[in-house]
Amino acid sequence: MERKTKIIEVDQLTKVYAAKGNEVLALDRVSFDVFEQEFFCIVGPSGCGKTTLLKILAGLLPRTSGKVLLRGETVEGPQENIGMVFQSPVLLKWRTALRNVLLPIEVQKLDMATYRQHAFSLFDLIGLKGFEDKFPRELSGGMQQRVAIGRALIYNPALLLMDEPFGALDAITREEMSHELLRIWDKTRKTLIFITHNITEAVFLGDRVAVLTPRPGRIARIINIDLPRPRTADIKLTQRFSELSKEIYDLISSMCRDKADQNQAFIGEP
Repeated sequence: MERKTKIIEVDQLTKVYAAKGNEVLALDRVSFDVFEQEFFCIVGPSGCGKTTLLKILAGLLPRTSGKVLLRGETVEGPQENIGMVFQSPVLLKWRTALRNVLLPIEVQKLDMATYRQHAFSLFDLIGLKGFEDKFPRELSGGMQQRVAIGRALIYNPALLLMDEPFGALDAITREEMSHELLRIWDKTRKTLIFITHNITEAVFLGDRVAVLTPRPGRIARIINIDLPRPRTADIKLTQRFSELSKEIYDLISSMCRDKADQNQAFIGEP
């Protein structure tokens, strides 16, 4: 992949949670860069700090130490130039799909007439043209998540953050949404940071995949996904896809075994 302008720079990022007199090291000296128009995936075992990392990048959670830069500017709080999609669509059930997409425009008190027309264009992009007046209860899980993606794109952010956006969907819908997300990304070429527990999903979607260690989360390895684009389902049948998936699986499995051995040594043999 041709390297472009850095949009996100993370340097020695550390996060410590303090509660009831105890400190938990969630992230430990995490460093990486993400480039403009890159599809950057992050995988790792449960509890390794993936969601914490994404919230810090979005400015929703303060860091303990280290640096996070968005286009060269320090991220100190919520950023208007960042869109975020969560595992749950988090749609307001009393608002139509269109009004859910337009919610950030209302909150930021931007010109509604201008963005309303843009919203209709987004419904075509996300494959929901004709569903603008439907309420969340009238939409499937996958359709609701498409609305959430549209809402994140409505004010044309420079960076899109996605935290396990398909984790609550059934396997077939999840597969469909992965292909839909690639189609949307190919149209918009937004810089995208995507968190997932699913290794094959990360390999299918990403330009690079960052693998985090068990807690405290550190960068174990960043793997270049040297698969051609555009990607179709057939690419999952190739030897290179299998090799990349196995490399990530073996790395995570090895780290988890090492962590389990360390824990056992700490508590002693039964």
